[in-house]
Amino acid sequence: MVEFLNCENEIKLMLERSKTKVIFPIITYGLLSDFIQANKIVFSDQEIRMSYEKAIGFFKEYLGHDLHIGGRYYDAYPSRNLPKYGVIKVIGNKKYEIIEQYQQNAQKLIVDIPPLVKDYITKKLGEIPLFSDATKRLSISQNDALFKEVIKKHIDINPINFEIFMFSILKVHLEKFACKIYRDTRTSAHDKGVDLSTNFGVIYQIKKLKLTSENSAKDIYDEIQINFSDDRIKDGNVILIIDDITKNVKSFLINMKIQTIEKGELLKLSENFDIEDKMKVLKIVYDEFSREYKSVI
Repeated sequence: MVEFLNCENEIKLMLERSKTKVIFPIITYGLLSDFIQANKIVFSDQEIRMSYEKAIGFFKEYLGHDLHIGGRYYDAYPSRNLPKYGVIKVIGNKKYEIIEQYQQNAQKLIVDIPPLVKDYITKKLGEIPLFSDATKRLSISQNDALFKEVIKKHIDINPINFEIFMFSILKVHLEKFACKIYRDTRTSAHDKGVDLSTNFGVIYQIKKLKLTSENSAKDIYDEIQINFSDDRIKDGNVILIIDDITKNVKSFLINMKIQTIEKGELLKLSENFDIEDKMKVLKIVYDEFSREYKSVI
């Protein structure tokens, strides 16, 4: 029992450390499945890769989507990463053996790993995978209260949710004026926010933060000065989209030629969209999450 808990805790640690893709728990699941089905203990690097890819197929079916799984496979995974978690050990040149405690607990682990993975991904993505379905988007968008609830439920889960939902609402709004906005890069450092370029000379910068003091606003302004030209700032072409801001800090930034848009303002804007525009918001959200998390396998 103790060894099983040790293995399960390692799986949970793998999940906690996952970023854009869940990889090591799925490789582990694949290896343990092969162990149970074929009594296979020793694997080559290529066999581990094949086991992983087969496990990805299982998880796509189990989850009903392919977001947050299916990251690229690297040789370092069996040689360095999985040994750290005590799943396998190196026994030769690109030869690896499943550690005994994982062999002994394989039957329990292949039952427990899928719901652990599902729970982790659901906490990160919520209902977002369902937004791929036009019928689901329509049912949400037709109900004003439900649309509002879905947006509020998902937007503050983490910084990337904040960024993508804000971008999606703003994109739909600007399209009404024949203005285009681009989220060119994937978010790697979510706490730093992201810059959105446009076809009309304005840069929007999304940051999940609350500005309540002039000191914090000054820090943001100093950062903006480093990233953008003086002319762009003086012309008022840098706009911050943030969580919340006090009136005095908003005035301080306006005096520095920096405009701000609060989360509440964009949420209110989205609530007044018609059904078609609400559906567009949900579709853009799904497409952007796909860019971040869609399986490459």
